Amino acid sequence: MKDRQVEVVAGGHAVARVSGALLVVAHRGAAPLTPASPAALALTDLAELVREAQRHRPDGPGALVAREATRWLMKRAERISPGVPIDFGIVSPAEHGGLAVFLHGAITAVLAGDGGVELLRGSDAAFTVDRVAPVPARAAALFADDAHGRVPDLPAAPGIGSLVEGVAQAGGAILWTDAALAETAPAGRGAEPAPVPTARIDREPRAYAPTERDLAPATGAQEQVPGRTETQASTSMLDSVEEQHPDRHAAHTLAGTNPAPRPDPDLQRRLEATAKATALTVKVLGFKCARAHPSDPRSAFCTVCGMPVDQTQALIEVVRPPLGMLVLDDGMTYMLAADAVLGRDPEHSDAAQRGLVPLKVDDASGGMSRAHAEIRLVNWDVTVVDRGSTNGTRTRLPGYRDWVRLNPGQPMILVPGAEVMLGNRVLRFEPIAPPPFGG
Repeated sequence: MKDRQVEVVAGGHAVARVSGALLVVAHRGAAPLTPASPAALALTDLAELVREAQRHRPDGPGALVAREATRWLMKRAERISPGVPIDFGIVSPAEHGGLAVFLHGAITAVLAGDGGVELLRGSDAAFTVDRVAPVPARAAALFADDAHGRVPDLPAAPGIGSLVEGVAQAGGAILWTDAALAETAPAGRGAEPAPVPTARIDREPRAYAPTERDLAPATGAQEQVPGRTETQASTSMLDSVEEQHPDRHAAHTLAGTNPAPRPDPDLQRRLEATAKATALTVKVLGFKCARAHPSDPRSAFCTVCGMPVDQTQALIEVVRPPLGMLVLDDGMTYMLAADAVLGRDPEHSDAAQRGLVPLKVDDASGGMSRAHAEIRLVNWDVTVVDRGSTNGTRTRLPGYRDWVRLNPGQPMILVPGAEVMLGNRVLRFEPIAPPPFGG
């Protein structure tokens, strides 16, 4: 992904290419974009987040980027832009091939393949869009939506502009794939073949904050003439690199044997529509932290941002925030904002008909039922319930080696780091902002 041409389009938003990833942060308002603007400050934070994810997961940071971006949203975004949501999108390499797309707010990802164009809209999701998609045949782009929710059309062919690394003021960015570049290669000279993937990863430039020069209009972006350098040829979407740093739960986590499933766009849209109708509407008794975030009254630290909470205040009715996320063994994540039913085909289950969000988990082992288990949010607790599945649902607490099979219909409260096994797939429950201070 680092070796592919990235072309920026004219506009007034903050765009960056960092460690092979594309980032777009929308600049809203009439004031000019400056290094002190919320969009520029957010871009600096997110760029550093991507660099860290790339350092820890060099073979595909997409899942880690999504996880850390979610935490950033919950604990940092409000400080940068109080009361005004920050719209942003990130496209980064996924672990087993493909592109990881993370969107929040009025940002649209455009995936242009041989079969047409697919649009992923952050504004359609209850909270965020977190997808892994195959690398499209022509291009992948990120745009900030205009006031009417529209985005520009993709050009018919790549231009000569190329953002290699750094920041630009633009309306969006287009990542052109090898097929699109081959079509525009000079006559009489075929596109150079892609070299064999290697285990080397180039050292990244040091982090820096965007300056006035960095935020110059897109017309100032570095340009590259048709007779391009060796960076035109791709080394593969995800080159093999040194072994990633181990996760703190990795020693006890059983990875599923199935490869990451190809995304189902229709199913994803239905999931997002269902979540949008049910998320962030439940009211419970709780506290509010100094930043007015609703928080679990049993915790000394804010559920959302991780800051200390005054335990002497009176209980009040608050809208319950997301209580954490489920991380599947292939890196996909699901924000826990509403009750859900999990299985290999949960869409037609009675639970889905009652309004639970259906979460399809592919499993070729034959050990997972169509509607295997339910995730139920009870006040401030996340619980898992086996639905009487044939092969059962197993859980494991952090630090323990043995799995425990649940009794059907008996809910079990999940603590941060707890794992759930359905068939041959494993999910881990993680908090949004682990105390203290989200660290």
